[in-house]
Amino acid sequence: MSEKKTKKEIGMDDLARIVQEGFLDMGNRIGGVESKIVGLESRIGGLESKIGGLESRMETLETDVKGIKSTVENIEAELNKKVDKTEHNTLKYRVEKLEKKFA
Repeated sequence: MSEKKTKKEIGMDDLARIVQEGFLDMGNRIGGVESKIVGLESRIGGLESKIGGLESRMETLETDVKGIKSTVENIEAELNKKVDKTEHNTLKYRVEKLEKKFA
């Protein structure tokens, strides 16, 4: 059995239509890609903005931590002075007591 294949002749108009459809399809695809790129650029811009905000907050936290550390160091120094003053007053009282006893 022999099969007969039918060949359709393609004219210039048909060929032009096929090429035009291909270009239109490609244009639509490129437009979709461009739209996605614009969306990604927008999202990246939003992320950059958020990162900038986080950097600013981190700097503020670092400043606050330095301030707290300084305050804690001042408190420790004052406590040390207080302990020294207490020891001084205790010794002063003992000396005064001894002086009264031997006077």
